[in-house]
Amino acid sequence: MNEEPILIWGAGAIGGTIGAFLRRAGHAVTFVDLVEEHVAAIAAGGLTIRGPVAAFTTGGPAFTPATLVGRFRRVILAVKAHHTAAAAAALAPHLAEGGFVVSAQNGLNELVLSEILGASRVIGAFVNFGADWHGPGDILYANRGAVVVGELDGARTPRILDVHALLRDFDADAVLADDIFAYLWGKIGYGALLKASALTNETIADFIGAPALRPLHLALIGEVMAVAGAEQVRPIGFNGYDPDAFALGDPVAIDESIAAMTAFNRATAKPHSGIWRDLAVRRRPTDAAAQLAPVLTAARRHGIATPLLDRLVALIGAVERGDRVIGDGLEQDLLAIVGKVHA
Repeated sequence: MNEEPILIWGAGAIGGTIGAFLRRAGHAVTFVDLVEEHVAAIAAGGLTIRGPVAAFTTGGPAFTPATLVGRFRRVILAVKAHHTAAAAAALAPHLAEGGFVVSAQNGLNELVLSEILGASRVIGAFVNFGADWHGPGDILYANRGAVVVGELDGARTPRILDVHALLRDFDADAVLADDIFAYLWGKIGYGALLKASALTNETIADFIGAPALRPLHLALIGEVMAVAGAEQVRPIGFNGYDPDAFALGDPVAIDESIAAMTAFNRATAKPHSGIWRDLAVRRRPTDAAAQLAPVLTAARRHGIATPLLDRLVALIGAVERGDRVIGDGLEQDLLAIVGKVHA
C-alpha cells in the first residue's frame, strides 16, 4: 500500500463498512472512532463485516480523535448528523492543505461542514445501504443501496473523479452526480418515512406498505417536497423511492413507488431504521432532529408550515427522554395531525 491513506472519521455502520471494503481492495485506510474498544479491535485486525452482502475480517491503523496524529488529504466523514460540528472541529487540524472531506452521512451535513471548513473543502455524498454497528469490531452489512458522490457545485473536478473511482471499490454501481443536493433532498423525503417508522415496532417494509398509513406517507413526503421546491431543488429518487410520483400526486406512480420501497426493505437483513435502533436497542439520542433541522430552517425562511415534521421531531425527542414509548400509538398521533391539516 504505497498510496496516501484515506482517513475514515467515524468507523461505525457506514464508515466501518466503507473503510473495510476499501482496505480489502488494497487501499491504505486509517480509522478514527470514539469507542476505544472498537478502535482496539480494528487495530488488532478484528474489523468483521458480516451479513448477506459480504463476510470478511480486516483491520488497519485505528485511533481515537485524541490519539490521532498526522494530516490527511482524503477524509470520509461518517458520524451521526448531530456530531458533525464537533467532528469537523476535531478533524480540522488533521486536514492537509488541499484536502477535502466527503460527507458520507444522513442529512444536509454538507452545509454544516461548509460553514466550519469552507465549501471548497467539502464533497457531498449520499448513501442508502443498510448497515448496523453491533459491537466492537462487529458490523452487519445488511443490503446494498444507492451510493452517490458529487461536488457541491456539480463540477467534474479531478478530485471528484478520484473519489468516485475510490467509492466504486466499495460499490461498483456508485454514481457520480451533477446535483448531489437533489439526491440528499431525495433521502430526506424517504428518510421522513423511516423516522416515522421508528415510532412503531413495525419493520420499515410493513410501515411503508401499510394502506392505513398512506395518508401519513403522502403528507410527510409532501412537506419535504414543498420545502425542496421552495429551495429550487427537484429531488432525485433511488431504490424504489420516486419523488416525482408524490410531487405530481399520481396515484398509479405512488402505488408503484410504495410497492418498490416495500420490496426493497423486505429484502434486507436490517428490518428497522437506524433511528429505531438508537431508540429501542442502544437507548441513546438520535440524530433525527439534526437531520431535519436544515429542512425546518428553510421552511421557516420560506414561510412554509411543517406540522408533521415538527411533531415527528417532537415525538422522537419524547421517546429519547423516556416521556413516550415506541409503539404506544405514536403513529396515530401523527395521523391525527394529517386529519386536522387536510380536514
